[in-house]
Amino acid sequence: MSTLESTAPLLLALDFGGTKHAAALLKAGEKQWLAHRRTLSPPGANAQTDLEVMRSLIHELLQDAQPTAIGVSFGGPVDASTGGVRLSHHVPGWENIPLASLLSKEFGAAASVDNDANVAALGEYRFGAGQGYDSLMYITISTGVGGGWILNGYPWRGAEGMAGEIGHTVIDPNGPLCLCGKRGCLERLTSGPYMAQQVRETLQHSPDRGQGIRDLVGNDLEAVTAQIISQAATQGDELARETLETAGWALGVGIGNTANLINPQRFVLGGGVTKAGEHFWEPVHRVARETALPEVNFEVVPAALGDEAPLWGAVALASDLVARS
Repeated sequence: MSTLESTAPLLLALDFGGTKHAAALLKAGEKQWLAHRRTLSPPGANAQTDLEVMRSLIHELLQDAQPTAIGVSFGGPVDASTGGVRLSHHVPGWENIPLASLLSKEFGAAASVDNDANVAALGEYRFGAGQGYDSLMYITISTGVGGGWILNGYPWRGAEGMAGEIGHTVIDPNGPLCLCGKRGCLERLTSGPYMAQQVRETLQHSPDRGQGIRDLVGNDLEAVTAQIISQAATQGDELARETLETAGWALGVGIGNTANLINPQRFVLGGGVTKAGEHFWEPVHRVARETALPEVNFEVVPAALGDEAPLWGAVALASDLVARS
């Protein structure tokens, strides 16, 4: 009997991201993917193109197999009780899409959908850096900044599923304008695309700054990304270092205030920006500790599952569906 033909429930895990999508298959109770696919979103993506990309990944994985349950991480606000997407802040056309229902109907299996940060929190709690802890906040710092909670061993989504939106807590009321309409949001100061935007603007107006960044992109300012900024910081570029330190400072303020308010045992940080190195991590740790009360104890650690935290959280969602069936 082949692996796919064995009797254990077959779990399909999906991750709809802001700029990339991933899908994976595994048998319930196992810790290794049977198959895994990841791809970037096409330029100018909308909800329809995202769905088509994900369908293609799913069909590649399943071939003729039938999933028992589907767990889904989605990069935006979700009504977890119905599996309906409210919207995406980064991809148009997702307003009020009944994603769980669509997937369940198309692939013949129960589906559970939640916000990516909530799902990643669950993944780290079950399989990663949250194992052995009963209270944690997962924070993803990538295309945007979001958060998910585990409190007393269970996901906590808030009254209407909007808990954890740490990216839109205001760090600097006089800061730059965020896409949500407020100024100085954590996301505006810390997310990868906004860091790149800030650096591009500085390079345009200050021709004597950021030579290390300019060299890396051949003076093509549109090619500046958070990864380029991180690389330039490692090579000693002062503008790059200042940018990462500002991002780390902002995140540290957000974490310290959140620690005072909710008092979790751990903050688990994931997403591409967390790979930026010590010029980002040092101010995160220092400022979080400075902002929190001395009596408030907590740890700030990198996600153990890396970019796969949302996928493993989707596995947990699918596993829970099987357990309830």
